[in-house]
Amino acid sequence: MSERATELAAALIRNVDEVPLTRLLREPCYDSEGARLARGTAAKKLGASFDVLAPGKRGCPYHLHHAQEEIFVILEGNATFRVAGEMLPVKTGDVIFVPAGPDYPHQIINTSDAPLRYLSVSTMETPEICEYPDSGKYLAEASRGSEQPFDVIDRHGPGLDYWDGEP
Repeated sequence: MSERATELAAALIRNVDEVPLTRLLREPCYDSEGARLARGTAAKKLGASFDVLAPGKRGCPYHLHHAQEEIFVILEGNATFRVAGEMLPVKTGDVIFVPAGPDYPHQIINTSDAPLRYLSVSTMETPEICEYPDSGKYLAEASRGSEQPFDVIDRHGPGLDYWDGEP
């Protein structure tokens, strides 16, 4: 490839089979490996992650976004999509669309006995407020250009750790 082609590939292309994964383990419910794909790319308004969720584990706490929309693409495996108080089966090839707003709190749970591989894509709307119905927390965040982002996780009362109250 030419030097320009190499630069374009670095700014525009990620391969999920080649990105280094980082493990997030928080027993007893959370165990996944993932990579933030959009970091270091030319993308400005999209976020993307590749995740491998261990059998019987959850990807993140049950939550909803007030600004960002998300899409999940199930690449391999079967799971349960917990959304708006319901449990929906999902499988390889399913594409899940989650609009922003209080009607769609959501969580992916690997209810199978094999790893679940999926892509998460989101609009990177800011400022953003996420709510966590199971624990009564909220996350308020906003970017500040090149400065450190504003980021607060709390309940009405004293400040908390992100995982406080999560199973």
